[in-house]
Amino acid sequence: MSIKLMLRQAITLFSVYYAYMLEYRSELILWVLSGSLPIILMGVWIQAAQGGNFGLTAVDFARYFFAVFLTRQITVVWVIFEFEKEVVEGKLSPRLLQPIDPVWHHLFSHLAERFARLPFVFLLFGLFFILYPQAFWLPSFANLCLFLIAIVLVFFLRFAIQYTFAMFAFWTERATAIENFWFLFFLFLSGMIAPLEVFPPAIREIVFLTPFPYLINFPASVLVGMPVDIVKGFVGIFSWLIIFIVVNRCLWRAGLKRYSGMGA
Repeated sequence: MSIKLMLRQAITLFSVYYAYMLEYRSELILWVLSGSLPIILMGVWIQAAQGGNFGLTAVDFARYFFAVFLTRQITVVWVIFEFEKEVVEGKLSPRLLQPIDPVWHHLFSHLAERFARLPFVFLLFGLFFILYPQAFWLPSFANLCLFLIAIVLVFFLRFAIQYTFAMFAFWTERATAIENFWFLFFLFLSGMIAPLEVFPPAIREIVFLTPFPYLINFPASVLVGMPVDIVKGFVGIFSWLIIFIVVNRCLWRAGLKRYSGMGA
């Protein structure tokens, strides 16, 4: 397949799914607000910082959780729910007849949704800094560039992780249960509940052996300028991305052998 043809297909998929997402732009507001947990936790930690010794000030916590909110808005993924439905209801069959892998449909629908929700995210940005002007800051150009690179890689990692879990829909009708179980660890170990800087050093070292801190804590820390090992962070993201892509392809080939056209 030529590069020109691949580019044309990519543009077509993106434009189709972008138009589709615009049909649900009213629901996009609710989807954006559903990711407001970091803003709620920000208020909790700001109050805690005023009476405790965490090594971070109230402004530091405000900026960090704002960065967490931004990271979540860009990296949120729901592919497992769509793929499970396709397998269980047999809707995957017509897509298997197409000359492209079904993963591209899911990937471009996610990318199009990111662009469709951007206006609402920017609106919340302005509202946030109006309500808490002390937290306003401009990240350095280097940190901003590193954050943009990291956030793109984190999105692909998050997508690869959830799409890998989605492959278990070939063996069970409740693959989403795996995602729900994973989310419990993600919630506490990714840095969404609290910055990993407040964790004990021994626990923090163990956590960084998992993919969780690279999904939230690393890009958020880069954006706000918290101390972070840039090389270790990107190596961690690339390593886990390769691992999940390999596992995903193995499960995909094995799962297709079980697929009957009306579920697993």
